[in-house]
Amino acid sequence: MTLPSKYLLSDFLKHHVKCDSGLDHGSGLCAWMHPPVHRLLGWSTKPSSFKLTRAVWKLDQLKGIGSDFIYVKGKFFSTDQITLNRLPTLLDSDILNLNGDKIGFLVDFIFEPITGQIIKYLISRSDPRLPGTSRWLLAIDRIQDQQPGMVSVGVTSLEELPLARASLRQDFLRRSRNWRSQIQEITQEASGRLEGWLEEPPWEERTYRSPRINYDADPLDNWPDESNQSQRINELDFRDQIQYSEKENLNSNYDEDPWI
Repeated sequence: MTLPSKYLLSDFLKHHVKCDSGLDHGSGLCAWMHPPVHRLLGWSTKPSSFKLTRAVWKLDQLKGIGSDFIYVKGKFFSTDQITLNRLPTLLDSDILNLNGDKIGFLVDFIFEPITGQIIKYLISRSDPRLPGTSRWLLAIDRIQDQQPGMVSVGVTSLEELPLARASLRQDFLRRSRNWRSQIQEITQEASGRLEGWLEEPPWEERTYRSPRINYDADPLDNWPDESNQSQRINELDFRDQIQYSEKENLNSNYDEDPWI
């Protein structure tokens, strides 16, 4: 069974440990690390709910990671919880910014299972035990100083760090900022178009001209003459008289008896 190139510590501790004898030694409790070089050395488990002893495993005993179990080879070292609490660790340390203000907690990290080298830390703004809290990634080179229970970083706020996992509230705030910026861009674009439209009115440049009307010709040239008008009237009267006489002749023929 091959080991992954990198793994999240919180997911690693959820697995139960099974040795080469097939015994279940319980799930992980805490990590055993060396903070000065940012390296994971091992982890501890609780074999029984009725015993106060804890089983400590070295990382080089790790042989494989399954869906529910972590497979190890060799025997564990037995100790108690008080001794484990004395081991140096950066987990649950307060994160201080450049101004010395507390901005979160160091709650998790990503490491290489083969070498134990820690790649990045994860920071939470609120209590990490609350479900659905946000996580920010902290690179090793961003750490300026580290002491038991305190880590100083070279940022002023968590927004300067990349977001690893967003909560519902954080995701809503991020989308709200994106929507607000998009609305401002649309408003500025519409205002620019309106100002350009008011400065250059379309009615000053576009005047409707009918293609059927000759605007350059003199309107008096096509004005009707009085002689032509009287001649037209006489022609109409003569045509009406002819139509009336034809109608009278036709009606007179209808009055005669066709049998005589």
